[in-house]
Amino acid sequence: MHLSEFDYTLPEELIAQEPLAQRDTSRMIVVRMQNGAIEHRKFFEIGGYLKDDDLMVFNDTRVVATRLYGHKETGGNVEALLMKRLSQGVWEAMVKPGRRVGVGLKLIFDGGLVADVIERTEQGGRILQFHADTDPEELIASAGQVPLPPYIHKRLDDPERYQTVYASADGSAAAPTAGLHFTPAILNEIRKRGIKTVFVTLHVGIATFRPVRTENIDDHEMHAESFEITPQAAETINSAKGRIVCVGTTTARCLESAAVAKRKVRSGAGSTRLFIRPGYEFKIVEAMVTNFHIPKSTLLVMVSALAGRQIIKNAYQEAVKERYRFLSFGDAMFLC
Repeated sequence: MHLSEFDYTLPEELIAQEPLAQRDTSRMIVVRMQNGAIEHRKFFEIGGYLKDDDLMVFNDTRVVATRLYGHKETGGNVEALLMKRLSQGVWEAMVKPGRRVGVGLKLIFDGGLVADVIERTEQGGRILQFHADTDPEELIASAGQVPLPPYIHKRLDDPERYQTVYASADGSAAAPTAGLHFTPAILNEIRKRGIKTVFVTLHVGIATFRPVRTENIDDHEMHAESFEITPQAAETINSAKGRIVCVGTTTARCLESAAVAKRKVRSGAGSTRLFIRPGYEFKIVEAMVTNFHIPKSTLLVMVSALAGRQIIKNAYQEAVKERYRFLSFGDAMFLC
């Protein structure tokens, strides 16, 4: 299939630059996958579209990445996205401009932080050793900024608004944004009805924001992301009586990567490069809560594989016409 088949016109003013004051007051477009019928609702009304025997699966990853700004000792600005803490004061990072940041270089960041570039990773990143007069981890926490997607240009005052309320497993470079709409009250309401909830983990990589560049989507190479499903979570998923409702594309990728048969997953940890595109036969996911995605992205391709390309195209046209808020801090879609 051609990448141009997954394109649409996204007015820049519809890209949400900040979250709403209340998570669950976002709008929600409900799309019936059987016939493409559309309804317009608020997210706090999602309970009306859930069945008592549904199982809802969430991605509990927590964003740990942080962005630092500074300059090279030799001159020139530099930006570091800290991806993974390896030990006290030692981080794996992506740096810009990467080609000009070699091993042995000293980087000076805001807040009195200094880092030595001690190693280059196979993925093109750097290993940074931080130094400071006080605990470098405390300075990183205070000087670092939330690593928002490149299409968000407004600084986020409350970093927790880029975390789901159930985030617990450290390791992500970006939030699983479909989960940002959920509140403790909605989760309690769901559970009071007897609807089961379960958590899996997939750590979102920074490459999730990179566009597809191959016109033939079959030629696109997916980035690897790590995931884990506990034995208890696998048992709950494998014994589900009703629909398996997936919250977000990252959760879907986790579940489908761990699938061993229809409605059956294996437990354990692993890494996935699974690219879900039209023609893929879903084994686990039967309904999905998701956000609106970037044109020509792997995420838009995935939801098109689930609901059908024409149904998704129509839903996006309707969302643009009705002035929905798009992308990470935007409104929701429920494919059911």
